[in-house]
Amino acid sequence: MSHTIRDKQKLKARTSKIQGQVVALNKMLDEPHECSAVLQQIAAIRGAVNGLMREVIKGHLTDHLVHEEDVSKREADLDVVLNVLNAYVK
Repeated sequence: MSHTIRDKQKLKARTSKIQGQVVALNKMLDEPHECSAVLQQIAAIRGAVNGLMREVIKGHLTDHLVHEEDVSKREADLDVVLNVLNAYVK
């Protein structure tokens, strides 16, 4: 079973939180708010997305690298993670 399916409830809870934070940010932009409040909301969203990314990467590394016996599959999955991280931290 895929780690994203096994951890579905936990991951969906994180995405729901992110969705709520984005909706709140959208509402903030419709009304007068201090820039600092908007910036704090953006930072909270970024933190929540980073937490989601961390959880999915942790599951991927554990399932596809640590427990994978096939060396070629491990190497391919490592490439996937490295490419995603490179794109994510740009």
